[in-house]
Amino acid sequence: MNLISKDISDDFQHSEKIYLNNASISLMPSQSIEAMTDFLMSYNSMGPDSKESEPFIAEKLRNVRKTISKIISCQPDEVILTQSTTDGINIVANGFSFNDKSNIVIRGMAHEHHANFYPWIKLKSKISVKSLPIDNNGFFKLDDLQSSLDDNTKLVALSHALYNTGSIIPVDKIGKILHGKVPFFIDSAQTIGCIPDTNVSKIKCDFMSFNGSKWLCGPMGTGLFYCNRKSSELLEPITVGGESAIMYDDSNIAFKNLPDKFQTGFRNYVGIVGLESSVNYLLNFGIENIRKKNQYMSNILREELSKIPNIILYGPDDPNNRTSIVSFNINGFDSQKIVDKLEKQNIVLAVREIMKKKIVRISPHFFNNESQILQVIDAIKKL
Repeated sequence: MNLISKDISDDFQHSEKIYLNNASISLMPSQSIEAMTDFLMSYNSMGPDSKESEPFIAEKLRNVRKTISKIISCQPDEVILTQSTTDGINIVANGFSFNDKSNIVIRGMAHEHHANFYPWIKLKSKISVKSLPIDNNGFFKLDDLQSSLDDNTKLVALSHALYNTGSIIPVDKIGKILHGKVPFFIDSAQTIGCIPDTNVSKIKCDFMSFNGSKWLCGPMGTGLFYCNRKSSELLEPITVGGESAIMYDDSNIAFKNLPDKFQTGFRNYVGIVGLESSVNYLLNFGIENIRKKNQYMSNILREELSKIPNIILYGPDDPNNRTSIVSFNINGFDSQKIVDKLEKQNIVLAVREIMKKKIVRISPHFFNNESQILQVIDAIKKL
């Protein structure tokens, strides 16, 4: 069967709503909710802090690391469990060693998502923060990146895809420029689970942060931080506890190896069980198939929306240069009022921003179907 046309909506929570805000938080497959329930029942029955529970939990942690490592092509011990994308960003921003001559390179300043902007701007009192100039879609020239680098550049921090325009940044080309010269951090919250090009060894990044509740369809409060083994030596943990360090004499500690070095007091076991189940569901469907289905739906959206008078579409025209995010405005309409009116019709979209400009963002995922997309287009036409 052609997976692009396959309707899998019954595998997700049943609702009368058409949910198209997956770039924020996705729905979860029913199997993941069931897996979380089963885990809680088992964990509770054996005693949450009992001898019996220790190997049970250890196996769950191993499983989720192995599953995530399949998606980004790394070693399981290079996967650190966090609560959010923001956690991983702050591990790098606050754990790196800088001096007063240091500089870092980011993209687009306020065009960037707050989580991948504020932590770097916070460093401005200590170091120089360089921002690459961008075009209307958020892209920058690779020549500008190269010319921004110098002997004091300690880090380049970029998003893999943009939350507002959906533009996919060519991180593999950037990785080739930076490899062996400057450490490379990627915020991949908008790509892991919806595009296949997330191989960290191919991208040649040192660090990557993403969460489980967007395109991976996992529960809230689950995040992942990839830390290359060798590059882990560049970071000092920003938190420390018995899980991450050991005492080797009466007054000194030593940090454990990855992944424990950056993982202090993690306890969201039920979340990682749900995440593993969701990721396995995605892998069974195929990330390539997810990408094709999402492109198909976003192409319909852009084509039909472009026919509406006074509409303004944002993001690249070439579907290969963007995720399934479709952002727009209609002249004479307030973005928030558009979203509010559609939610009253059980259609869930989102208001986001490009710099200071408010926009409407639609973000379909592979559990959505063509019928839903056509209903949304018809509702927008009737505004």
